[in-house]
Amino acid sequence: MKPRISQLLQQSPGSEIVVAEGWVRTKRESKTVCFFELNDGSTLKGLQVVVDVETFGQPELLLRITTGAAIACTGKLVSSIGGNQEVELKADSIELFGEAPVDTYPLQKKRHTLEYLREIAHLRARTNTIGAVTRVRNVLSFAIHEFFQQKGFMYVHTPIISASDAEGAGEQFTVTTLDLANVPKTKNGSVDFSKDFFGKQTKLTVSGQLEGETYALAMKNIYTFGPTFRAENSNTKRHLAEFWMIEPEMAFCNLEENMAVAEEFLKFLFKRVLQRCDEDMRFFSQWVEKGVQDVLLKVIETPFVHMTYTDALVELEKANATFDYPVHWGSDLQTEHERFLTEQVCNGPVIVTDYPKEIKAFYMKLNDDDKTVRAMDVLVPRLGEIIGGSERESRLDVLERRMRALALNPEDYWWFLDLRRFGSAPHAGFGLGFERVVQYVTGMQNIRDVIPYPRAVKQADF
Repeated sequence: MKPRISQLLQQSPGSEIVVAEGWVRTKRESKTVCFFELNDGSTLKGLQVVVDVETFGQPELLLRITTGAAIACTGKLVSSIGGNQEVELKADSIELFGEAPVDTYPLQKKRHTLEYLREIAHLRARTNTIGAVTRVRNVLSFAIHEFFQQKGFMYVHTPIISASDAEGAGEQFTVTTLDLANVPKTKNGSVDFSKDFFGKQTKLTVSGQLEGETYALAMKNIYTFGPTFRAENSNTKRHLAEFWMIEPEMAFCNLEENMAVAEEFLKFLFKRVLQRCDEDMRFFSQWVEKGVQDVLLKVIETPFVHMTYTDALVELEKANATFDYPVHWGSDLQTEHERFLTEQVCNGPVIVTDYPKEIKAFYMKLNDDDKTVRAMDVLVPRLGEIIGGSERESRLDVLERRMRALALNPEDYWWFLDLRRFGSAPHAGFGLGFERVVQYVTGMQNIRDVIPYPRAVKQADF
């Protein structure tokens, strides 16, 4: 394969003939010299291509090459006269693959708003900002697998179509092949899902956790990394209808071990980004979120503070701060509370544990006080919650009692309960929303700008 532009920029001037392929970012010209900035997505900085107009001999071709055009340039790498890069390509020949007419090409040499770029999501990866996000997203994706594979975890593909709701929230997308113009009904007037493809109501999954537990209780340590879906009618900068989740599940694991893995995991991801995306991270620190690199470095270097939910409330109450959402025992912590704990109380990451059972999911292990569960939320400065997890309830009788208290039918989860009937073991796990961590790392303000094609309320255009 021909070298990428990122590789060519690392080479020294020489007599070797090289080929650079990519898309024109900018073009400037004089009577004697024409300059192109060529980019192929492998680096923030493009390769400058220099064409001697007089010796090139194809003035009509140069006229057709404009911003956005796809070209391949052949020539030698020479020392760059300017100070922005060490080398530039002196082109002897250029092949034009695809033109981009100036009067219709949506991207020109100016700063476009992110709102505008969402309207042309099929082209926005050609911009500096979204290109940098894409490279960071790629490095984070690989680092996730790298971390778990190094520790012997098995990668499990859990189903996207599911008949269960892991969260008990009910905000799911229904999957159906029924004729919506003539929906079959039962005698009582409800939809007759027995006539549907799967013979029952099925939905897009909100989590791979429950199925992940079945493999953890056979393979010991597993992780999932795949798409999940929420039909929440929320049109904010923090919500997507389709997003990716990382969910490890570990057998013979308690809450304390779970917290240790979560802390190590986050620090590993942040280290990889700082190591492998230095150019892009400097770009984000300069143009998107001032000092975002320093924030990540501090998270890496700072031991995570552990406190219970009850102790967290004590800290919030004695602070005498004015919150939009008042705090009292039994209420869920809001982002403003989480940020206060990390930025004002602890000056670093915090893991809050042992939440009231009423505000947490049915599968979390009940504490002996019968009031709290072995839940954990990992909070980081500038964001709040970034990871949520728990030690799972491994006792059959307790789990069934919790399900009934939350109006869940244990018969619908018979296979999940079988894990507690046959060879039950202590186990724990957590979930990390991938787009949320990409957003945190890059400093991007809207989660719709860190996924290639955002799916949200009234938005599925591409």
